[in-house]
Amino acid sequence: MAAPQRLLALAVAAPLLLVACSTDDGSGGGSEDSGDRDLTISVVTHGSAGDAFWDVVQNGADAAGEDLGVSVDYQGDGDPQRQSQLVDAAVNQDVDGLVVSMANPDALHDSIAAAVEAGIPVVTINSGGERSAEFGAIGHVGQDEAIAGRGAGRRLAADGAHDVLCVVHEAGNVGLEQRCAGAAEGLGREPVLLEVDINDLETARSAITSQLQTDAGIDGVLTLNSAVAAVAVAAASDAGSDAQIATFDLNQDVIRGIQAGDISFAVDQQQYEQGYLPIVMLTLYAENLNTVGGGRPVLTGPGIVDASNVDAIADLASAGTR
Repeated sequence: MAAPQRLLALAVAAPLLLVACSTDDGSGGGSEDSGDRDLTISVVTHGSAGDAFWDVVQNGADAAGEDLGVSVDYQGDGDPQRQSQLVDAAVNQDVDGLVVSMANPDALHDSIAAAVEAGIPVVTINSGGERSAEFGAIGHVGQDEAIAGRGAGRRLAADGAHDVLCVVHEAGNVGLEQRCAGAAEGLGREPVLLEVDINDLETARSAITSQLQTDAGIDGVLTLNSAVAAVAVAAASDAGSDAQIATFDLNQDVIRGIQAGDISFAVDQQQYEQGYLPIVMLTLYAENLNTVGGGRPVLTGPGIVDASNVDAIADLASAGTR
């Protein structure tokens, strides 16, 4: 574990260690390390295996489980119905805590309600934060998508963009809709919306190329996913467009694109924390009935990665923590 992450682990684990010490009856039954915790936490996200963004979330959850001696079961599926079935399975297994992302809150409502009714504490992450408390979750960890969108829109405007294409890669994802709406506020005008399929990047590239060729006035492209950002760079080249490319989220291609000047900036929501912090929160709740946030989301972003700081972040991204 890199030094910054080890310091974070020590900082968040300290209250847990104090709880463990205070409950030791002196009979020798207390754990000498955190590995004896008999807790299982299920993490169910709308990200599929192999997705660069969600791999970092899983890295965070797994690291927290290792640091705190908690069993973490991570699963992801981009189909809302299958995601709800995974939540149902976790409830049937009577896990000690549930972490769930809510890109499509309505599709998950009944399953999360069943978890809460069964007495399983829930922390939501990433998407659906505005409905987290309504669903009975004890907390939410993520980025406020409207705030992040406004920040991206303001930055694009400051960089000279006027007519912006906002590329939505997942139909029905409320967080993506909020990003584009926020970008409109930051820009002071509505962007052109283009819907593509994250599972078919070649077709997405063609669609972006076609849009840039059809509307030569577009001078900015805002993608909402790091994989789509690389496609947008290629599409701009295909179309002979000078539109600046900006994106949400990081991966190695985005970092290299920023370093090369092909991508102007990325909005980083630090998704490693979205995996790590809920495991800490649920462990504290299980052992000490602690809650975090006071009914408000614990925000992990947004932060801007651009030419001024990309080199410092590149090594962390290579380690799978950014």
